[in-house]
Amino acid sequence: MRCIVISFLAWLLIAISSEQTYTIKAGISYVNIPEQKAFHPLQSDTVSVHMKMSGWKIFLKKLYPDTPQVQVDLSGLRTRSFIVFTNQLGYINRQFPTDNQVVSVSPDTLFFDFSKQTQRKVPVKPVYSLQFKKQYGIIGDTRVNPEYVTVTGPLEDVANIDFLETDTIRGTSVGADVRTIAYLNKHQKNNITIYPTFSEVTVPIGEITEKIIEIPLRVENGERYTSVRTIPSKVKVTFLVSLKDYNKWTARDFEAIVDMESWEKNQVKTLPVLLTKIPPYCELISIEPQNIDFFVRK
Repeated sequence: MRCIVISFLAWLLIAISSEQTYTIKAGISYVNIPEQKAFHPLQSDTVSVHMKMSGWKIFLKKLYPDTPQVQVDLSGLRTRSFIVFTNQLGYINRQFPTDNQVVSVSPDTLFFDFSKQTQRKVPVKPVYSLQFKKQYGIIGDTRVNPEYVTVTGPLEDVANIDFLETDTIRGTSVGADVRTIAYLNKHQKNNITIYPTFSEVTVPIGEITEKIIEIPLRVENGERYTSVRTIPSKVKVTFLVSLKDYNKWTARDFEAIVDMESWEKNQVKTLPVLLTKIPPYCELISIEPQNIDFFVRK
């Protein structure tokens, strides 16, 4: 047993100290894109990178796997329609630690198809995931500067872009306005360029509170009857509103209805209350009652 343990430890030391070839998957990003040229990659946006590293580093890679990004220099596309990785091994090796030597990339050649280039201005759509302090929330329109950016690329790709989202803006225990610079997300479309590449995003945050108002009920699809009487004739709506807008919204800014078509089709005994109009940045909490009784005179 001692001999087996000693042999295993000796083998392990040799294995982790010796250099071996290891293959990882890597995403592709492009630099030095030729001007006035729009292109389509004719292969996947991931490649296999073969590199020499010690057994210990291979063990760590397997323990903590990741997908690195490899930058590809496209300056050679000015005179041809393909890029050979073998000619860029020095540039690629500078993107990895010095003790990780890249020996080859598969596929070794990237092919591109050129097409007409076009420009288009598209709006910026902010994306955020915010967690607020108690009794705080968004109280107004999110502002973006600039609101529009210029997208340049192949005609068929640019035509399908109606807007560009920002990277997700995150925050916890937020209790004040959020102002930040957010970079625009290409959604892995490496053959387009964006100018500018970021926008300043402002999300207005403020204190909110509950408010209760009474709203008269309106009957829809009741014209064929002599009269329709609802019991009660009003409902109480509880909602969250910012302190600065507390006195701004009244019953006139809301609309609550009951639809007689539900009774005609399903012969229900009570009608559900539907809130069809609510002011912006008011969050509904409850409607009381949610269902009402009614009398119909034909």
